[in-house]
Amino acid sequence: MEKYNFDVRARSPWTPLKDVKMVNVSPSKRRIDGSITIPGSKSFTNRALIISALASGKSKVRGILKSDDSFWCLDSLKKIGVNIEIQGETVFIKGNGGKWESGNLYIGAAGTIARFLPGALAVSGDGKWKLEASESMSKRPVSPLVDAFRELGAEITYLSNEGYYPLLVQGKELTGGEISLSGKISSQFISGLLIAAPNLKDTITVKIRDHIVQHSYVLLTLELMKKFGAKVQYDHNLKEIVVYPSKYTAQDINLEADVSTACYFLALAALTNGRIRINNLTYETKQPDIKMVDVLEQMGCKVTKGSSYIEIEGAKQLKGGFEISMREMSDQTLTLAAIAPFADGPITIKDVEHIRHHESNRISVICESLSMLGIKVEEFKDGLKVYPGNPKPTLLNTHDDHRVAMSLALIGSRVEGIQINDPGCVS
Repeated sequence: MEKYNFDVRARSPWTPLKDVKMVNVSPSKRRIDGSITIPGSKSFTNRALIISALASGKSKVRGILKSDDSFWCLDSLKKIGVNIEIQGETVFIKGNGGKWESGNLYIGAAGTIARFLPGALAVSGDGKWKLEASESMSKRPVSPLVDAFRELGAEITYLSNEGYYPLLVQGKELTGGEISLSGKISSQFISGLLIAAPNLKDTITVKIRDHIVQHSYVLLTLELMKKFGAKVQYDHNLKEIVVYPSKYTAQDINLEADVSTACYFLALAALTNGRIRINNLTYETKQPDIKMVDVLEQMGCKVTKGSSYIEIEGAKQLKGGFEISMREMSDQTLTLAAIAPFADGPITIKDVEHIRHHESNRISVICESLSMLGIKVEEFKDGLKVYPGNPKPTLLNTHDDHRVAMSLALIGSRVEGIQINDPGCVS
């Protein structure tokens, strides 16, 4: 077996597949038919945890996703003196308005903490924190966020390579003003600035100088901030966002089911001509990946949109022969690429150049994986084109990327002999 290295330290005690080196995925002997309740949204979980810690009073956050990302977020918050109690999928957080103790923090491979925590610490008044990340996270740029906070007067220092983790953050009182920020690499940089903004001394105006790769995630941030009492103002296109000095107050909130996770189960129904109902999700959600339901419908699946559920029934033959922009739901690029070989015509995915900077270079990795499976694929700067074919049994690498692992596992629901290295990265 080809040796594949990953950062063991990034695996938290919540990792269910810690010592599993490889899995075999095989087609089911019977029809896939059932319903499932999906855990809380990863996107919401770390936003809610950090905002609760910045708030004054005791918040109750229900339906957290128990993943490595949320484990390291809670671990970091505990280390800086936040009082936290975990009961199953519910977390009680006693925030103290962001007045925190100094310390050394480890955030694993969590992109959300990497982009949301530095600003929250920088506006805390005083204290000093060393932030370390996993090997893969330390290769992902953080300079757009750091540059924005430095412009506001923050003291953030790179401890190794310029523009990357690890960081040293010195807390101090920061003023507001006007900041110009790019949204084309990641919407998380914008969210990271916004989450900290109510704790600034003055009003801040954030101007987006280009396009935001995923508008919906910035809207999710703003709505959650408002729920916790922040005063914000923004236009529909999110070209200009104004945040006024305002204190977060403790809340009792329920986190929505994670749509990104739900999509793998919906794709499984599509791929196997099965039926899957997601019990705790509706088409009305503001999470952008819900639009994957429309893609599956376009491919010939039957979609039922209930008042409290969503259901997909697959088709005997999936339809291809189309081109699609996946910019707003780019986390589903790999899902679509994995089911595309089973369609009756090629599928072209575009406008997702930014996913080259995620846990792995996702465009290159999925093209390499499909080629290893014997599928014809063309790689572009901002996407790929996948042709119909019959994938052959292969051992595939996950590249320490949960979306790569979950997408490639779908292929095993149709093809015998699909082996996946390091499945533990899904945690």
